[in-house]
Amino acid sequence: MNKKIITIPEIFETASEEQQRKLGALFSLQLSEIARPKRTLEEVMSDMSDKAQERGLTPEILESLLHEE
Repeated sequence: MNKKIITIPEIFETASEEQQRKLGALFSLQLSEIARPKRTLEEVMSDMSDKAQERGLTPEILESLLHEE
């Protein structure tokens, strides 16, 4: 059985305008995911801690929030 290989440009060119818009958005999301530098859990947690402190979260407030029922 012969299989025809279809390339992404061929699919894009034959798609409707709305399908092209959706494909473009999908490709953009995929490329941004690939290009984004990966961060470690420690880096993410450190950033979260810094932002929480900038917004006024103190160790005392955090402790009281953790022990609320």
